[in-house]
Amino acid sequence: MQCCPKDRLFFLFGVYAMLKTKYAHKASQRPPCSKLLSLQSSNPSTLTTLGPLLVKADLQSVSVYVSWGRCRCCLYCAAADSSPLRSRSLVSAVHCVSGLARLPSCLQGRPYDRLDTTSNADTRKPIFERNGLSCLFLNCGKMKKFNIRKVLDGLTASSSSASAHPGPHQHDVILETLQSEHFQLCKTVRHGFPYQPSSMAFDPVQKILAIGTQSGAVRLFGRAGVECYCQHESGAAVIQLQFLVNEGALVSALADDSVHLWNLRQKQPAILHTLKFNRERITFCHLPFQSKWLYIGSEKGNIHIVNVESFTLSGYVIMWNKAIELSSKTHPGPVVHISDNPMDEGKILIGFECGTVVLWDLKSKKADYRYSYDEAIHSVAWHHEGKQFTCSHSDGTLTTWNVRVPNKPVITITPHGKQPKDGKKPEPCKPILKVEYKTTRAGDAFMVMSGGLSYDTGCRRACLTVMHGKSTAVLEMDYPIVDFLTLCETPYPNDFQDPYAVVVLLERDLVVIDLGQIGYPIFENPYPLSIHESPVTCVEYFADCPPELIPALYSVGSRQKRQGYSKKEWPISGGNWGQGTLSYPEIIVTGHADGSIKFWDASAIMLQVLYKLKTAKVFERSPTGVKEEMLNTEIVDEDPFAIQSLSWCPESRALCVAGVSAHIIVYRFSKLEITTEVVQLLEVRMQCELNDVDSPEPADQPPTPSTQTPHSSSASPSQERDPFETQQSATDDGPRDNVTRDNVPCLKVRSSPLKQSPGYQVDLVVQLVWVSGEPPQQITSLAVNSSYGLVAFGNGNGLVVVDYVQKTQILNLGLLDLYSPSEPYQRQPRSPRKTRQPSGALSDNNDVNNTAEEKCNKSPTSGSTSPFNSDDEHKQHRFIEKVMTKSRRFSKTVAHDFAKMSRKISSSTEQKTDQDAKDNSFSRSRSSSVTSIERESREAISSIHFMESFPRKTDSSVSPGPSLWVGTTQGTVLVLALSLPSAGDQRLQQPVGVSPCGTLVRLKGGVLTMAFLDSLGAIVPPLYEPWSEPNAPDEEKEKTRRRRPASPPPIQEGQDTQYAVVCSEKQAEVLGLPSQSHCFKHNITESSFVLRADVVQMAAGLCLACFCANGHIMTLSLPSLRPLLDVNYLPLTDMRIARTFCFSNLGQALYLSSPTEMQRITYSQETCDNLQEMMGELFTPVETPEAPNRGFFKGLFGGGAQSLDREDLFGEIAAGKASRSLAQHIPGPQSMEGMKGAASGVVGDLARARIALDERGQKLGELEDRTAAMLGSADSFSKHAHDMMLKYKDKKWYQL
Repeated sequence: MQCCPKDRLFFLFGVYAMLKTKYAHKASQRPPCSKLLSLQSSNPSTLTTLGPLLVKADLQSVSVYVSWGRCRCCLYCAAADSSPLRSRSLVSAVHCVSGLARLPSCLQGRPYDRLDTTSNADTRKPIFERNGLSCLFLNCGKMKKFNIRKVLDGLTASSSSASAHPGPHQHDVILETLQSEHFQLCKTVRHGFPYQPSSMAFDPVQKILAIGTQSGAVRLFGRAGVECYCQHESGAAVIQLQFLVNEGALVSALADDSVHLWNLRQKQPAILHTLKFNRERITFCHLPFQSKWLYIGSEKGNIHIVNVESFTLSGYVIMWNKAIELSSKTHPGPVVHISDNPMDEGKILIGFECGTVVLWDLKSKKADYRYSYDEAIHSVAWHHEGKQFTCSHSDGTLTTWNVRVPNKPVITITPHGKQPKDGKKPEPCKPILKVEYKTTRAGDAFMVMSGGLSYDTGCRRACLTVMHGKSTAVLEMDYPIVDFLTLCETPYPNDFQDPYAVVVLLERDLVVIDLGQIGYPIFENPYPLSIHESPVTCVEYFADCPPELIPALYSVGSRQKRQGYSKKEWPISGGNWGQGTLSYPEIIVTGHADGSIKFWDASAIMLQVLYKLKTAKVFERSPTGVKEEMLNTEIVDEDPFAIQSLSWCPESRALCVAGVSAHIIVYRFSKLEITTEVVQLLEVRMQCELNDVDSPEPADQPPTPSTQTPHSSSASPSQERDPFETQQSATDDGPRDNVTRDNVPCLKVRSSPLKQSPGYQVDLVVQLVWVSGEPPQQITSLAVNSSYGLVAFGNGNGLVVVDYVQKTQILNLGLLDLYSPSEPYQRQPRSPRKTRQPSGALSDNNDVNNTAEEKCNKSPTSGSTSPFNSDDEHKQHRFIEKVMTKSRRFSKTVAHDFAKMSRKISSSTEQKTDQDAKDNSFSRSRSSSVTSIERESREAISSIHFMESFPRKTDSSVSPGPSLWVGTTQGTVLVLALSLPSAGDQRLQQPVGVSPCGTLVRLKGGVLTMAFLDSLGAIVPPLYEPWSEPNAPDEEKEKTRRRRPASPPPIQEGQDTQYAVVCSEKQAEVLGLPSQSHCFKHNITESSFVLRADVVQMAAGLCLACFCANGHIMTLSLPSLRPLLDVNYLPLTDMRIARTFCFSNLGQALYLSSPTEMQRITYSQETCDNLQEMMGELFTPVETPEAPNRGFFKGLFGGGAQSLDREDLFGEIAAGKASRSLAQHIPGPQSMEGMKGAASGVVGDLARARIALDERGQKLGELEDRTAAMLGSADSFSKHAHDMMLKYKDKKWYQL
């Protein structure tokens, strides 16, 4: 804990004094009493708890001890005869104790001069004094003989005595239990669809799906709730994935020409080996079933072979010039396909991009057959009997070849091409990117392919074609197809596959098609992959919710499920769930660009959608073409219903939503279906401030400050009008300059009856209207309180409080009116220069760009401009344009927020050249000057909080009452007192009173969050009304609707019973209430600023959690604001993180790591310790299915599958060593060699067991052959014997 120089901080030592007196000659006893030792300073502006002191006294000496954490050291020891001993430095005493925490800088190296035991405490004479700090005894006395029970009694008495003491010292009794060892930061789980997928693989035995992405990530999926996220350090795109089937390992090939082996036998997969190619680019990989040799094709056309056990290259190489015809004069191109013959492992099929396919004999090291076609090849698929294969080409054709007939294909078809009647070649179609051929035992084979559509259907969406017999089904997809896999009953390629499903990986979705049912229905996806169904615009995280809330949301959400899914179970069913003991209800609420809100069950590191609310149903949707004819009042071009912020009370289930079109919707939760005839609407006119509206200026003169009149807001807009209006006027037919939009809302509320299903139902719609041609500003802060029946929201114009019980507006004040004229923190007048941010879409005109560049040069905390070179300015401008362009898919208003945030981050990281200018921005001078003109942005409401508290200093003798606490972007905290009528009919008839009480405090940076603690340091939640059915009969309503009573602690006059915690972008402060004394203050950051801050409840206490723009995550103790955690976790490289990062109770947090993925993290040591138990297991022991039986005749005549001893071909003895310069082997942190001692490698034991089984199978096969030969010999002998018997049956002996 640090102190400011010059003794600016006042330290209060909580003291328990024990005076133990030993009389050898006297048995008299004196009554015990507790002592208080306090360290006083001349500047009692702030308070900080340092640690308890212990004073021990007897006849021989007096000692002073300090307790710090678990340590204790002696600060001073003096004889009892008033002759002081030599003082010991505080620092030297501290160094004598191991593990003592850091001491305040103002006390380091400052020895206490002397301890005078003869001082009389009644006169409060200092015992020792140093540099303005004085230490004195209060109520000194002697204590009776030492007894442990009475020591404990004395501790209780001393605590009561200290808390009853008037003044600013009673917060010493708060015991802070959180320590640094309670915190640890780590990632827990990632939800959502893998962003930018690039490849896919499936383990048919373990039933695990792996998806690789362009950012080097690998997502593994098992059964519902079993997910895992892995990341390659290089970040290169994953071009191919290959499972070692049923062996708990995965091979990944990356675009940086590296191959990795992952161990999946642990809950968090890790890389065992890495092989980095130096001279060749990897284009294709193939790992045969039950093989340890990996084939790798390169861009040069060569094929290298890697041993997956040791991850070393074999000396066996298939060169491209040996594979193709010797007479060929051109390079065949990269290798696009490698596969082995299902019936002969010694033959592999190599496909080159040019259209040439080669059947290579591994034993003889030469090409058996070569197949050539005019069009490029994209994929090849074997028929299971190994006699034919099918190729897909770039002209949309499929060619089927007989292995022994290389001259021409047996069959050539164009599935989607028009067949000319004259027998000519069909018209070319789009390339068939992939084809798979799967046979069945009981019917026709399946042929599945992607692409191949005719060019005439260019506007059609991506399709997957399923050909089964004579039927062809074309399945349209919502997004382009990345890859697909056919799931089969057997993993053996030489058996009938019997496909049952097709997994289709799309750019933004994962679809599984059931091949066993008519119509090919899809399976219902159990994974939370629909987070990005509409772009996420806001996120809130609620941990430790009421236990009955999740079942209530699930019951109403289960009625929203779609129909028509396959009735079969989800086929990807591998892995097991975790067995973690930490489980509490967690809910994530996401707001989306289409106006929908989703509630997710996030308990036990799983994610499942519970309920979806569509807010757009409340408004009318303008038909196409009508929007251009009528006067357009929308302030955003796209997604006018997008959710900007929300306020939700899990206990009362009250929900309030703010949208980008300056609308607020209040919802009530009901389990009954109702029909609302008329939606309750309240239109609010938030008047622009006096100096925020420009007066018209001539076009040929520069703008100059002019005197404003109170009615200037109703004047016609100036030339610096809203960019949206400029764009609208340019596109509409005819001039619109004489049209002034006034008292017009941005959206039109639905006028027809609204049928509301069970769940959240609309109670009230509040809309901000246009004022004198100026569009309403968007809502910057929102709060709802079910106990008061109030909703408060604010923006740059002011604050509005709405009574949603009476459906009336009770307060509408501008920010200037919230300040008291006599307050030092009164906001300075605005400059006549217009600085209003565009409320709607970002415009591409030069004026807006210049304004954006101007604001880029300003620091978020400084009133003066800072140096900004042209290169940085250009980069910043390009970044804003990039954000603006990319974000048009959901809302241009959100793009504006992103750009604003980026400018703030860029400005905050610049070096400030003038420190005084920074300090002057927080001075109390509010005169109109150049500083006021160049301020970054005008003041707006940034935080709102309802609380039972003390809005005034004079409230010390009364109980806490309803109040509204408001924080602004300039760091000011304003308080408003609320006067609520009694419950019942009076609440429905009498108005609610609101009275501003002035400014409480001002901090650096905008206010982010506020919270309140009681006298013992526990969180004081806002009051709420327990949920009751709003559509129940009136008799039941009166029984259940009771306002939750406040439970204030006992109040003594002059004593603070509450603490207000206020956190801004730069600082955090704790104030005592009702005295409004400044207890603790902490500067969180100087070079950056806080993006998100929340007061969270941990298992061991309270803390303040902060996420800064420089990527640091910090926690501070409460109320002392002692730093507990500071980790540089994530540099802010994406505005999406800044917009969606949020904390929750019990050490949980989350953010959107990509447009489709949500990353959850924890900063709790307890959760980190239990994380391995909570995570599911990917690998489970499963027996590999038996190989297909070759049958008697195939075994007799050798017609079955032929095995190959690859070790004899690819081993070092037979093939030699590969070139060291070709590839570099990099052992992983958990290499195979390190695991052999424990598990004999990932595949070593299984490979050896498989070899033994193969040897045993070979011996059994030989025995079967011998037995069959003996049986044939016996049959032949029997036949000959029978013929001999028939020949000599009727002959006499003499006829022989």
